[in-house]
Amino acid sequence: MEKIVASIILLIAAILSFIVRRRKPDAPSQTSHVVPQQLSRKDFEHSQKPWLLAVFTSSTCDACQDVATKAKVLASKDVVVQIIDYLDRRDLHARYSIDAVPTTVIADHLGVVRFGVLGPITATDLWAAMARCRDPQTSAELC
Repeated sequence: MEKIVASIILLIAAILSFIVRRRKPDAPSQTSHVVPQQLSRKDFEHSQKPWLLAVFTSSTCDACQDVATKAKVLASKDVVVQIIDYLDRRDLHARYSIDAVPTTVIADHLGVVRFGVLGPITATDLWAAMARCRDPQTSAELC
């Protein structure tokens, strides 16, 4: 008889637990990591070039080095690529509230960020983002 009562109590507890968990909504996910929306081109090298591809990195981050390598290939007469390592330029990381690396941004001549991504990115996606930003027809859509 004691086993039956104990089993019934456990069954009731399990059912109540299930009901309580289903009724309680999951906490909304909140992220504190953001991509800056505006950069001051004076903070970066070759501010006269029409496009800036900035990669905020850390020397202890393997993914950062991979993104930096992919980004450097896109340097041209119109595109300046700048790798901003946390240890070397803490001021820029702080100024633009960079708290996750790698953070990659493409900014126009006014410093308006036309593309931004947190974390790793493929070479194809980075190349495509730069192409979309530089295309006058799609550039307006990115804003």
